[in-house]
Amino acid sequence: MFWTSYFLAVLAIVLAWPVPILLSRAQWPARSPFTAMLLWQAIALAGGLSMIGAMLVYGLEPIGDNLLAGLRGLAGMVLFNAPTTALGFWHLFALSAAALLTAHLVFTLLLTYYRIERQRRRHRELLALLASPSNDGPGTVVINHDSPVAYCLPGGARSVTVLSDGLMAALEPAELRAVLIHENAHLSQRHHLLLWAFAAWRQALPWLPTTRLAQEAVSSLIEMLADDVALKTESKATLIKAIAIVASGPSGVAGSRAVFDGGQLPLVADGLAADGLADGVSGASGGAGSARTTASRVSRLLSPKEPLSASLRALVLAGCLLLLAVPTALLIVPGLLG
Repeated sequence: MFWTSYFLAVLAIVLAWPVPILLSRAQWPARSPFTAMLLWQAIALAGGLSMIGAMLVYGLEPIGDNLLAGLRGLAGMVLFNAPTTALGFWHLFALSAAALLTAHLVFTLLLTYYRIERQRRRHRELLALLASPSNDGPGTVVINHDSPVAYCLPGGARSVTVLSDGLMAALEPAELRAVLIHENAHLSQRHHLLLWAFAAWRQALPWLPTTRLAQEAVSSLIEMLADDVALKTESKATLIKAIAIVASGPSGVAGSRAVFDGGQLPLVADGLAADGLADGVSGASGGAGSARTTASRVSRLLSPKEPLSASLRALVLAGCLLLLAVPTALLIVPGLLG
């Protein structure tokens, strides 16, 4: 497993630095956001697997010719007091580092989920007091505020789309429909789950360029995916105007802003913090999204380009499968690299 550990280490470095930088600068993701989303997920999963796997394989090298065999040998040492003399200092150090990193990633994932759920629960309680049901459909409520605000708050059967009086007054019926379809697309496609995972990844490894670039890219891609759903029933001109009007609203009331997990959230309804936007599900409102994301969305609609061809999409999907298959095979197939 000697060469396997080094290969996985190199793969982890490549996926942590040059690959995400190159992908973040590429122009093609806007042409096929779903395909690009899959690639970002593959990079994240393969990078994490390679990073932890490299340390595990190196640490277990003296007691097994692959990961499974090494783990069986390690279990014998821990559970049945088998001799540990085969493991040197650096092997034990690598195993400890792998265990600590895995625990850190899992703990951060759960902690981020807990924080988001707590924020959403508090937000729902405030909406129950300050919002009123909308006539635009079930699961839609209206807050009394003059600024154009629209966002969705995930929660399974309790999911809601929140609109402001100012938004409803500023938009024409078709534009309002485009906003609602956009926000409902976030909910139906479960975008909040993706953003939760990437937010947790960034929280766990904030020093890694991949985590920041991936979170920003995914936040932009889900907006494009939701725009594409809205375009199935509404015109480009309608959607562009809706985005422009909603994005023209102030980022907060009286300059106030709430900060959660590195994301800036607009304050609406006289102090009602849109905590549910922390995971990037602001949608058409543009409130929690960056100006860059809004500009990218409008530019994509104004100057549309042909989607990636089926062959190119298939090539990217094959690359995603290869990214996941290679480290997995190296970990479980005995002596694959010697």
